[in-house]
Amino acid sequence: MPRIAAENVAEHRRLVRERIFAAFAELMAEGSYDAITMSKLAQRADIGRTAIYHHFKDRDAVMVAFATHETSEYVASLQAQLAASEQPAERLRIYVRNHLALGEKFHMGFGPQVYGGLPEEARQEIREHVVAVEQVLAEILEQGAEQGTFAVTDVDATLALIHAVLGTRHLPAERIEEFVLRAVGALR
Repeated sequence: MPRIAAENVAEHRRLVRERIFAAFAELMAEGSYDAITMSKLAQRADIGRTAIYHHFKDRDAVMVAFATHETSEYVASLQAQLAASEQPAERLRIYVRNHLALGEKFHMGFGPQVYGGLPEEARQEIREHVVAVEQVLAEILEQGAEQGTFAVTDVDATLALIHAVLGTRHLPAERIEEFVLRAVGALR
């Protein structure tokens, strides 16, 4: 019988999942999704090769759970920062800064090569996480448009364009922030 490395089973499972997620992030940073196996994940997480299957049925399930975990932390961090202001322009600044600063930690770049190779159910679950982040920005844009702070007539298009701009990580963050605020009419 395996030893429980915590005060109770639930805490033990949480700790093991965290180790698996850390192993997954490390392996993704080192190589490609295709190179990750359940055996490599178990070895990196320092758990038995068969023990990992008590937590996840396969590597796609690990990726979906990892995305769920990371998105939850990302949105919680973002919401905590956004709580500091009710002003739409400042909230958009916070969103942009947060996205650029934390984006490297939370966005592993599951691009079309990885995303496209997932089963439909997994792709849909990953998409739900993207929508959760997009909803935060949509609310900021809607608030700004309602208050007359932003000149936004199409929230969906503006949201997509802002996220496209935020993907250009090689530019200085200040320039990206200024561009986004000018684009919505918050700076003149």
